[in-house]
Amino acid sequence: MEEGPVRRILRWGSLLGSQERDVIPLGEATRTWFKISLQTFGGPAGQIAVMQRTLVDELRWIGQRRFLHALNFCMLLPGPEAQQLAIYTGWLLNGVRGGLIAGVLFVLPGAVALLVLAGLYVAYGDTGLVAAIFAGLSPAVLAIVVQAVWRIGGRALSHPGLVLIAVTSFLALAVFHLAFPLVIGAAAGAGWLLERWWPTSTTVKEETDPGPPPLIADDALHHGTASLRRNLVIVLGGLVLWLAPVSVVALLFGRDSVFVDQGVFFAGTALVTFGGAYAVLAFVAVQAVDVYHWLAPGEMVRGLGLAETTPGPLIMVVQFVAFLGAYRDPGSINPWAAALLGALLTTWVTFVPCFLFIFLGAPYVERLRDNAHLSAALTGITAAVVGVIANLAVYFALHTLFES
Repeated sequence: MEEGPVRRILRWGSLLGSQERDVIPLGEATRTWFKISLQTFGGPAGQIAVMQRTLVDELRWIGQRRFLHALNFCMLLPGPEAQQLAIYTGWLLNGVRGGLIAGVLFVLPGAVALLVLAGLYVAYGDTGLVAAIFAGLSPAVLAIVVQAVWRIGGRALSHPGLVLIAVTSFLALAVFHLAFPLVIGAAAGAGWLLERWWPTSTTVKEETDPGPPPLIADDALHHGTASLRRNLVIVLGGLVLWLAPVSVVALLFGRDSVFVDQGVFFAGTALVTFGGAYAVLAFVAVQAVDVYHWLAPGEMVRGLGLAETTPGPLIMVVQFVAFLGAYRDPGSINPWAAALLGALLTTWVTFVPCFLFIFLGAPYVERLRDNAHLSAALTGITAAVVGVIANLAVYFALHTLFES
């Protein structure tokens, strides 16, 4: 019997992680990731909070410090950090197969929901009723975010110096509107300096919860190994998977088609999305409206509103942009088919690099967990993350509670 595409992908994943073990049954992990994916409202703050509550606090699959270590690494990467955290955690639990499943499920509900809403917008010009239904979930999401700030802050801010980093990061983002990479870089440097001046200051509080120990303890070794052969397979295979669809649409529809423009443009933005979606969406809005004419003025705001009220990463708004742009410039094919193709292609080139970054870098990050200087820098980033989530919580609260 011919091997199906899903089974083939999982088999390739098992080859890449042949020495990796399932910490929990893959089926149980898949069901859990699907449940998490249905709760990923509220941007990265809400998404990280849901994973913290589910994986660390309730199921106890992963220790707090291990979770924060993974989060710190993801904060340094371009792209949606919450999805990358899901991929990383899925990889810890079930190897490459687990990372693939976690990453795909993390974006799937939001991609489907926004695709439907974009179609309704094109067909009827308004999605107010549907958006209002999703918006009713916002207060619950806000409560989860505030709880995450409290729990992560209580465990990570174990020294006055770390509290100062968190507060400074919050002010830098909320008041002075400094660039996110600058804030994270400064926090890493501050954590390194704290470790030199006060060696005990960058030690995360030990878990005092009387519950059972996590399945992946903070000091447990990971069985995945990095090698030159594995890295070459990931890099070359990842690049082919990432860019091959753009080459295919260029052959089918010509290099001047809207699909090639969208594929190349959004593949580029996927590599510069540091600091969350807001850091790059202003650039996307200008290009989509003034340069490519995919959207009319004001439609980017409507698309962003839909993305904020559906599950999944906020950068998913680029799917809305591509849907409308391809619908309005379909070339020789049906406008609805063009819109669907543009949306799917854009989603693909936006999220595939996340898997490449994690599968390539995670084994090295795990290997360096005991490096004191690196751990200190990442602890500084952890403190900054508390400020970042607090800033996002304030932003979300303003839009949820006070926006008319």
